[in-house]
Amino acid sequence: MVRLRKVVPPHCGSVFAKLEWENPTGSLKDRMANAVISRAEEIGRLRPGGTVVEYTGGSTGASLAMVCAAKGYRIKIVSSDAFSPEKLDQMAALGAELTLVASEGGLTTKKLILDMIEAARRLSEAPNTYWIDQLNNHDSIAGYHALGEEIWNQTKGEVDAFVHCVGTGASSRGVATVLKRYKASVKIVAVEPGESSVLLGGQPGPHKIEGIGIGYTPPLWDPTVVDEILAVKTDDAKEMARRLTREEALFSGTSSGANVIAAIQLAERLGPNATVVTLLADSGLKYLNTDVYQRR
Repeated sequence: MVRLRKVVPPHCGSVFAKLEWENPTGSLKDRMANAVISRAEEIGRLRPGGTVVEYTGGSTGASLAMVCAAKGYRIKIVSSDAFSPEKLDQMAALGAELTLVASEGGLTTKKLILDMIEAARRLSEAPNTYWIDQLNNHDSIAGYHALGEEIWNQTKGEVDAFVHCVGTGASSRGVATVLKRYKASVKIVAVEPGESSVLLGGQPGPHKIEGIGIGYTPPLWDPTVVDEILAVKTDDAKEMARRLTREEALFSGTSSGANVIAAIQLAERLGPNATVVTLLADSGLKYLNTDVYQRR
């Protein structure tokens, strides 16, 4: 965990970022991948020689493929051209068999997510197959309890707020469960794309913040643990990702940029004595061939 110093304006609270790219595949999704597969083994849902199936924008797929490679399972992933080629290549390198669903101009839309889910459902009908179904898999929440514990310990209990983007909703929910158990006053702030701000009551729309904003309320979303929702536009999130790289030497992806924008907004409101924690969810290495970092 590091304190952001150059992108944070003066006279606002401290903003700390937990560097989740330090996980083996370069994203926080390694945490849930290990949790859901381990739980499936425990209850006998996944047995030796079995196949794992999932729909994913990329980071979850790489994490699942890594765990499957380590444990000897076959894995089939449904993804799309809407997501960075680095993510697709990483999944394939780890042994995933890819099925790609065409997007509308490379954008994340509700239709794309639903099409990917349906394609994964069809693959899951094969014998000896375990479908992760991350949007409905409650086992993924427990995978982030350790993240909450780490945040609590690394801040020595001085955390006043936690800010993070919503994809499945599992990571925010898992972290919130732990932090609010220690300190009920901790503010939990969810972040979503400004172009598809459905949690704030807006209409779904296309956006380009990979891994979040599915266009409808995710089934794992629990509004009772969330104190506020902030919307961040794609272009702003991309620019903040670039600023983090140039000014803070922290190389991360687009959703991380959105996280930091929202964390700064909150820290300005809470004042100079506040401590706000957010996540740099994955590495900028996953976006080198996107317009976030391509040389112009």
